[in-house]
Amino acid sequence: MKLFSSQYSTVAQIAEADLKHVLILQLDDSSAIVMLSPALRALRATLPEAKLTLMTSAAGSQVAPLLPWVDRVIVEPAVGQDSTGSLVIHLREEIAFIEQLRHHDFSLALIFSSVSQSPMRAAFACYLAGIPYRVGFAKGMNGPVLSHSLLPPADDLHQVDRNLSLLRAIGISEADKQMELNIPENVENRANELLGMAGLKLHIPYIILAPGSPGALGQYAPDQFAAVARILAAQTEQQLVVVGTSAEAKAMQPVLQVVRENLYGNVYSLVEKTTLPELAAIIRQASLTIANHSSVSMHFADVFGCPMVILHSETDRVQQWMPRNAATRLLSRPVAGSHGNQVDRLHGINCLDVRPEEVAIAALELLTKQTDSQPGYREIFEYKMESQGNQQASLH
Repeated sequence: MKLFSSQYSTVAQIAEADLKHVLILQLDDSSAIVMLSPALRALRATLPEAKLTLMTSAAGSQVAPLLPWVDRVIVEPAVGQDSTGSLVIHLREEIAFIEQLRHHDFSLALIFSSVSQSPMRAAFACYLAGIPYRVGFAKGMNGPVLSHSLLPPADDLHQVDRNLSLLRAIGISEADKQMELNIPENVENRANELLGMAGLKLHIPYIILAPGSPGALGQYAPDQFAAVARILAAQTEQQLVVVGTSAEAKAMQPVLQVVRENLYGNVYSLVEKTTLPELAAIIRQASLTIANHSSVSMHFADVFGCPMVILHSETDRVQQWMPRNAATRLLSRPVAGSHGNQVDRLHGINCLDVRPEEVAIAALELLTKQTDSQPGYREIFEYKMESQGNQQASLH
């Protein structure tokens, strides 16, 4: 009898598989784990008594405190990718990892992956560990490594839908595609404490600026982000909060310079000061988020319905990750690696050829929709830009 045959009900399929301890593998970054949340919720609803263990990267594990459906998290860098996306092989560590998997006595391994990922190495580790059922998408993969090798869906499918389609292939359906994160009370309290320590007035709305990005390709230039911050600081009474990790801080110096100047007294920094759960809590309370499309801040904003302006470099398909729950302005330009050749000479990285005024206008228009009492800003910027153009023309 085929394990996950569609002729049997979901309950019968699960009883047949005797699923008591399920291993869920997603070896990508924190954004991928946020997009995995609907699948985790569906698994918990379908297997209420099972022990669910998530294995992910070190970056992905930072989101774990926000996932109430998972019983245990394993961080295993030996089977995965480095910061450049290249495969990393550490033989001793992988042998130890296989022994660790064998020790846990998993009955099923669900291997989630993006279009650009292959489940082969993770599947091979699970195979050697003796996990009976190993399910994943694998185009052209034959042999016993995956017990259930599924034909991948269309490349332009949203990652959330891609994850859920893997579950449907084994008889688990989930109608709710909404991403979800649970903010514990202690995390919420700490987030408010950090905002207060940074100098924010908690009764005044604030805008999140997230200039960082996991990769350099397609990142909006930091000096352009700084220009956006200066415009918004001058044109809105809302507070601006710059966020980022320690790894991103060096490239963000032009934006942090705006914080140090603080000409209008409404720009603050939480760079290097938050955990990812605390960042999620801070974004949940924000009136607007401005970020690169590869930033986890975008996914946090989408989870909590926070309006956002997103800079997209066209290096991948927008359908795979696009926000679906929050009002979003997507500002897109080709860069090197897609169709363009725009380079930030200051930092030597690819960037988007989007004027800071465009970003600011989009942000202020979204804010205006939230508060009808605010004036229209497009005319202000068009007048300002026209005036600057006339002044420059008069100099020649």
